[in-house]
Amino acid sequence: MAKKKDKIEDFQVGETIYRTTVNKMHKERKPYTPPDIRKLTAFIPGTILDIAFKKGDEVKEGDIIMYLEAMKMKNIIKASIDGVIKKIHVKEGVIVSKNQLLVELK
Repeated sequence: MAKKKDKIEDFQVGETIYRTTVNKMHKERKPYTPPDIRKLTAFIPGTILDIAFKKGDEVKEGDIIMYLEAMKMKNIIKASIDGVIKKIHVKEGVIVSKNQLLVELK
């Protein structure tokens, strides 16, 4: 069986146009979406230690909402905006994975 010949495609980065083959993985990749600043996620796997606020509490940008222990370090999860705690998705003592949703603000 003859190998299917890859199609050469043009794509632009800035003002430069490139001619190359693009594999299936890159063609089917989801487009980038900016993060929602109202949703706070774990940037590293770890254990939730202390949660300083509860649902309905008002927070100011920079307030410490909770601590996340990872690799024997205590990491701070801060409010990204002024707002109100809409929902807390974790409890103290639970282990969270990277990018897991922790808190929603409104």
